[in-house]
Amino acid sequence: MKTRLIFSFFFSIIGILGLAQEKKETKEAKKVQEKYKPNFMVGLDVLNTGVSFFSDRMLYQGFISSKVKGDIHAIAEAGFEKNVYQKNGYDGKASGPFVKLGAFYMLAKDLENEFNGFYAGGKIGGAFYNQEYRAVPVRGFGGSGSSVSFPSSSQTSAWLEGTLGGRVQLFESNFYIDVNMQPRYLVYTSKQDDITPMIVPGFGKSSAKFNMGFAWNIAYKF
Repeated sequence: MKTRLIFSFFFSIIGILGLAQEKKETKEAKKVQEKYKPNFMVGLDVLNTGVSFFSDRMLYQGFISSKVKGDIHAIAEAGFEKNVYQKNGYDGKASGPFVKLGAFYMLAKDLENEFNGFYAGGKIGGAFYNQEYRAVPVRGFGGSGSSVSFPSSSQTSAWLEGTLGGRVQLFESNFYIDVNMQPRYLVYTSKQDDITPMIVPGFGKSSAKFNMGFAWNIAYKF
C-alpha cells in the first residue's frame, strides 16, 4: 500500500513538473511570436519626381517605414531639392539634401490587411543646403528702389511636420499607393546677413514659417 502511494506521489510530481514545463515553453513560444518582425516598406514620391521634369523645382524624395508595435509605424524620409525664388524683387536659388524622422499611427485599417488604411503622425525635418541670391530688394536714398546680390553660402534649417494620409494595396501584389499631406512649421533657420531664406529644401518655397507639402508615393513592402 505504501509502495503504491509512493509511486502515485512520484508520478504526480512528474506530471506537475511536465505540465509546468509545457506552460513555460508555451509562454516562451508566444513571446517569440510577439517579438518584432521586420516588415519594411520603401517608397518613392513619383508625383514630385515627375513634375520636376517640367518645372524649375527639382524634388526627389523617398521613405522607408516599418511597423514597430501595434498600430505604430516608424518612418524616415530623405531627398534632394533644387528650386528658384523670383518674386517681389527677389531672385535666388537653393539646393541641397534633407532628412525627416518620425512616426505615425494607423487610425483606421483593413481587417484583412493592416497596411491598408488611414494614418496620422509627425516628423522633425532638417536640411543642409547652399543658397545664392542674385538680387535682394533694398530701399535706397530718397525711397528709390535697388537690389544687392549675395554670394553662395551654406545654410541649415529645421522644421516640424505633421502627416495625414492613406495607403492602399495594388491588387494582391506587394506594391502600395501612399498619398499624404504634410503641414509644416519652420522652427529654426540660419541666415545670411539677416536674410530669411525664401527656399528651404524639403520644406518648400515660402516667405512664411508655415507651408504645406504633398506626396504621392509608390511603395513596396518587403
